[in-house]
Amino acid sequence: MADGLRKGLASYGDPGFSLFLRKVFIKAMGYSDDALNRPIVGITNTYSDYNPCHGNAPQIVEAVKRGVMLSGAMPMVFPTISIAESFSHPTSMYLRNLMAMDTEEMIRAQPMDAVVVIGGCDKTLPAQIMAAVSADLPTVVIPVGPMVVGHHRGEVLGACTDCRRLWGKHRAGEIDNVEIEAVSSRLAPSVGTCMVMGTASTMACVTEALGLSLPMSATIPAPHAERFRLAEASGKVAADMAKAKGPKPSELLTRSSFRNAQVVMQAIGGSTNGLIHLTAIANRSPHRIDLAAFDKLGREVPVLIDLKPSGAHYMEHFHHAGGVPKLMAQLGDLIDLDAKTITGATLREVVAGAEDVPGQDVIRTRENPIKSVGSMAVLHGNLAPRGAVIKQSAATPKLLQHTGRAVVFESVEDMTLRVDDPALDVTADDVLVLRNAGPKGAPGMPEAGYLPIPAKLLRAGVKDMVRISDARMSGTAFGTIVLHITPESAVGGPLALVKTGDMIRLDVEKRSIDLLVDAAELEKRRAALKLPKADWAKRGYAHLFHETILQADEGCDFDFMRAEGNTSGASDRN
Repeated sequence: MADGLRKGLASYGDPGFSLFLRKVFIKAMGYSDDALNRPIVGITNTYSDYNPCHGNAPQIVEAVKRGVMLSGAMPMVFPTISIAESFSHPTSMYLRNLMAMDTEEMIRAQPMDAVVVIGGCDKTLPAQIMAAVSADLPTVVIPVGPMVVGHHRGEVLGACTDCRRLWGKHRAGEIDNVEIEAVSSRLAPSVGTCMVMGTASTMACVTEALGLSLPMSATIPAPHAERFRLAEASGKVAADMAKAKGPKPSELLTRSSFRNAQVVMQAIGGSTNGLIHLTAIANRSPHRIDLAAFDKLGREVPVLIDLKPSGAHYMEHFHHAGGVPKLMAQLGDLIDLDAKTITGATLREVVAGAEDVPGQDVIRTRENPIKSVGSMAVLHGNLAPRGAVIKQSAATPKLLQHTGRAVVFESVEDMTLRVDDPALDVTADDVLVLRNAGPKGAPGMPEAGYLPIPAKLLRAGVKDMVRISDARMSGTAFGTIVLHITPESAVGGPLALVKTGDMIRLDVEKRSIDLLVDAAELEKRRAALKLPKADWAKRGYAHLFHETILQADEGCDFDFMRAEGNTSGASDRN
């Protein structure tokens, strides 16, 4: 029998009085003894007026409550921090760990036998899952779902790949102020997350592959009635889990399930951010994400989803083609189909129920992939001793092997001030370099890795250049962009030693990124290097963040939040 209201009593030195007092005050809400004697399912409410991605969260919560009550359990809704990508200063990544801590502690502090966590916008799903893994209470995850597509002048639009493409045209003078204003009203026509394969969609697909959410939960559009029917079904599953006291995340998150998640991430053309988040989730369990193994999968797993920015379609088309179950069916023996899910069913059973949609061309077969290799590659070299990542599926093929002259920006602010200066010494063959944009340097590792093409090159018709940084990039973006260079420059990583005019060589086939400067010169530069001061990190959360944040290869979690024993040789904060 579940513990219900008796679970986790406040400490007054008298357990009987603690339960009595709890009942006294909760009855002020109008609950009956019958309601209070049932198993309790906690439900996170991540709604915020600042978070349009979660605009349907109140309806999802109501549907979950309905499902819980239909199954004879008691739903209890509680708020957590809500993070909206474009409304989070300095960056949403800076707040992810705070949200994870908030959710974990509220799960621990309040009586519940199971929990339903609701998330969507880039950092909210990983934060909620990180919390659930650490709290290890039976958990059902519900993504809020993607927006429906927009339209402009007969063209289908998707936030935020087309946000970036059309803004680039505006910067190049191809779209005037009147038209870009009209576009801003059409790019996001409904609540929900970006309808392309950005970080939100990536993490929703990863969650389904991990077995933590119901089949099809990743792809149902946010406004569709099906989204709320799925929420009701999720409430029923959570009620059953509350009664059975399982399965817990620790029972579902196995070595095989994490491998499945990595296979799916490669096959969907997933966001590079997804690798950081999956690493942070794994590090809160006994397991780890091995970058070499992930890169090996990238050579073996083709991109099968024809979806922007790697392809042409949008999330609602992926959904109507059969969603993640159909994708896993096409992946075949690349997936461990014996992995379990929250319902107790295996992925084999989920795949057996996948819909076969005649004529659909969004989910390809392995014999007819959109890309013959996976979406991401892991690079190493003297610029990235602990690794860097490139989303090769969204890159320009001819730039995947390229040697060019470095044009260095010291910070996001420096880049903002100089990138469009007509006097900037830059050509299309150069390599744009941004540093001091990592976890500590920015702070919070902003999505500044999508360095804008200098305006004078845009006007000349340049669409892509090699760009490298210790920052992140939105999964909605495209381009030949090397990210997450580790260690970051702010802690003395080799990126801090690059000077404008140095030659940099990128070779994705060889998985290398190198600064073509001899070792003696680099040592001379290192001896003269002065690291930036973190004046922003003197108090409160900023201080905690700066003192304990890990690098990208360790998931950018706090060092004290990893599972006991889950450390590596690269786990120091530097």
